[in-house]
Amino acid sequence: MSKKDVYRFWSLLDSSEEGVSVRFPDLPGCLTAGDTAEEAHAAAREALEGFLYVMEQDGDAIPDPSTLDVILKQAEAGEAALDVMVWMPTVRAAMESKAVKKTLTVPKWLNDEAERQHLNFSQVLQEGLKRSLGIDNQRV
Repeated sequence: MSKKDVYRFWSLLDSSEEGVSVRFPDLPGCLTAGDTAEEAHAAAREALEGFLYVMEQDGDAIPDPSTLDVILKQAEAGEAALDVMVWMPTVRAAMESKAVKKTLTVPKWLNDEAERQHLNFSQVLQEGLKRSLGIDNQRV
């Protein structure tokens, strides 16, 4: 599966007293909402970014987007269509550099000494992992 840099999918927005819900007919399960149309639009882009990133990571086939006329035929009464575009290189870079929380165990005496010397546990672990993996320290 080749990854694209840009994806564009039509979403359908439905307004109610509770806010604006968003769904992507071509991507079942890709749903979001916002209190206003503007918030819903921003949430739609974020949802599409995350959904497509996970699909890429899982090796799932990303479907070709339907045309507007096909999407409108799937729309329910009161829904409006919105074109949502995402730029995946930025999404991939952000996800790859995201910090991940890890829980680890060390002997109490080692923990006490490290705290006495004001060591940053995250920094020491990162440096040790890079050294063990042969990764250049300049890599982000």
